[in-house]
Amino acid sequence: MSLFSAWVVYPLVLLAICGGLGLLVDVLLGRRLPGALVAPAGLAALVVLGQFTTLAPGTASLTVPVACFLAVLGAGLRLPWRCGRPDPWPAGIALTVFLVFGAPVLLSGDPTFAGYIKLDDTATWLAITDRVMEHGRDLSGLGPSSYLATLEANLPGGYPIGVFIPFGAAQKLVGDDLAWVFQPYLSFLAAMLALCLWQILGSLLERPRQRALAAFVAAQPALLYGYAMWGGVKELGAAVFVALAAALAPAVVGPRAEARDSVALGLVGGALVGVLSIGGLVWLGPMLIGLALVATRALGIRVAGRQGLAFLVVLGLCALPVLIEGGFDPFQAGLTSASELGNFATPLNPLQVVGIWPSGDFRLDPSAGVATAVLIALALFAAAAGIWAAWRRRALAVLLYASVLVACAAILAVASPWIDGKALATAAPVALALAIAGAFYTLRADRLTGAALVVLLTAGVVWSNVLAYGGVSLAPYGQLRELQRIGTEFAGQGPALMTEFNPYGARHFLRELDGEGASELRARPVPLRGGGSAAKGAAVDTDQLEPSGLFEYRTLILRRSPIRSRPPAAYRLVRSGRYYEVWQRPGNAAAPASSQRLPLGGPLNAAGVPACAEVARLARGAASSGSAARLIAARRTPVYDATDGKLQVPLAGRYVAWLRGSVRGSVTLFVDGEEIGVARHQLQNAGGFIELGDARLAAGDHHAELRFGGADLHPGSGGFPRPEAGPLLFSPAADEAGSLVAVAPAGFRRLCGRPWDWIEVLDEEL
Repeated sequence: MSLFSAWVVYPLVLLAICGGLGLLVDVLLGRRLPGALVAPAGLAALVVLGQFTTLAPGTASLTVPVACFLAVLGAGLRLPWRCGRPDPWPAGIALTVFLVFGAPVLLSGDPTFAGYIKLDDTATWLAITDRVMEHGRDLSGLGPSSYLATLEANLPGGYPIGVFIPFGAAQKLVGDDLAWVFQPYLSFLAAMLALCLWQILGSLLERPRQRALAAFVAAQPALLYGYAMWGGVKELGAAVFVALAAALAPAVVGPRAEARDSVALGLVGGALVGVLSIGGLVWLGPMLIGLALVATRALGIRVAGRQGLAFLVVLGLCALPVLIEGGFDPFQAGLTSASELGNFATPLNPLQVVGIWPSGDFRLDPSAGVATAVLIALALFAAAAGIWAAWRRRALAVLLYASVLVACAAILAVASPWIDGKALATAAPVALALAIAGAFYTLRADRLTGAALVVLLTAGVVWSNVLAYGGVSLAPYGQLRELQRIGTEFAGQGPALMTEFNPYGARHFLRELDGEGASELRARPVPLRGGGSAAKGAAVDTDQLEPSGLFEYRTLILRRSPIRSRPPAAYRLVRSGRYYEVWQRPGNAAAPASSQRLPLGGPLNAAGVPACAEVARLARGAASSGSAARLIAARRTPVYDATDGKLQVPLAGRYVAWLRGSVRGSVTLFVDGEEIGVARHQLQNAGGFIELGDARLAAGDHHAELRFGGADLHPGSGGFPRPEAGPLLFSPAADEAGSLVAVAPAGFRRLCGRPWDWIEVLDEEL
């Protein structure tokens, strides 16, 4: 998929669907929906619609056709030229926020996504979306795989899927893979948040420029931006619908209030339930209480009661699919335990809710502690001024939006640190909107103080997000794209095993091969030779696995590496790419017993010289197995370690350079002063190698040097992990590694004293 398709076609398709559905909602409301809220309301309608269509496996695939039909119907009933002239301000803000959230990926040049190696939740989101858009929550017909294990861990328990419906709906129309449009979807949600903030702040800021800047800044608090940079789709979705509820709420108590105004609010409540399950209503609790008090005073208890009843009826109907599925328990131990840190080292600082946190990773404290403290103090002062201004101006939307902070405080009181972080991210636009609005309000009383506040708060947010841009972890597009092609090319030829830790491959790209990861969620045991199984996140070698467990898999997808062992003799190489090799075995191949296999080599070299006594033991076993038994040895040329800068090769030839670990910024390899290769922003899971280039070398000594670049304008060049310096290994380019040699048991001495990858007994012909 191209950047144009992912970042232009996809969001426009999604905007068309949401816009059409929003126009239909507007028609049902009697054309009372503010123009800036048409698309966000359509987004809510799409979430609710998808909850119903995905209830049954037979109707899940109708989600997109039904949504498109209703969108066209909405556009037809309220044609664009009857909608009035569009306001360029909210449209411009939405586009600008979309680009800000998309900048790290857009400026990388590849349609990839952020959050790689930091958090693997995005792999789960891809698996869930793929399944529910075609089959709902039904898991029948799936073979044992990491894909199935991922779905079983989430869908049967009523895990909320609402936020994935729009994501998958537009992708069905655009095509290609969900992975390449995930980041555009997050940016789209941020744009919808900006539209809601524009509407909310309109009751306090009359000047379009001030209102536009306030909405632009409030839509990108550092914590929410940081969550978007590691796949925080639910946090963004919840932030959108909380803001949308506050933007729509004043119409319920306005001078022209009708019961239908409560319909829109109920629809948004249903969408929020779809995103967060029933527990998500806590976000609307303080807002609804405040709205009920205002409605009773403004409309009288009878009219207010009718409004409340209409809201509850619509909310109940929209939340019905979640209730049918049993809901998602918001009080389970993992969500309330004080020891549940998730991917945090320590709990987040509650002050991060103000939206300023200049750190490349929001989990870490800013290095500029004093400046951060001053900016946060100014933001708190400005937020207090914003609440005071909203109270004096009777800016109901702003006041109701401010009540969301009460809901956030309630969540912080009972939830785990992991959930606290999500709550702070969802509430961050509220605090920042109050602060920037308060700064503009102060501007009226004291131009110098107000202008300073506006500038400093804006600078603090920009500073925070520039650092987050520098610390972003972008997924390796070329590597994952190759996995996507393998998944398509070998579909149905499973089960398949990945020996590296790559949740995106195991849970998503290889789903049609019933793919599993040796250290990932899986259905089959993948035992190690010494007992037990690989720890999550670990990379394993085929030599480390018990042959009987390995042979459960017809297909092996192995990451290319200078130290990776060749699979057992029964497997044949059927595909070799830049990053991966695909190996397959015949269906009738039998696994050799552990006692009939001798793995060799060590941690940094797959080649090893066997003890002749061990070879003799294998030969005796082969002789007793029958006349057809042979000893099979896999050739392996040693690799040469140049981590300390000293490289010695015994023979002249072309050698390939490999660097293990992750690189941010850039790394350039020089051999004897000549540049050999360059790599930039290559993030690896445990054990992964970067192929830096190759060079023709004469026999003898050489000098190798790695030069790492620092932070620059490229996304992700300033974050963690810092560049790792090795090991740096060189392997022969024209290597016979993996080729097999067969000898009769009586000739076992031919295998003694020479380096091999492994030796095993084979009872059949090669």
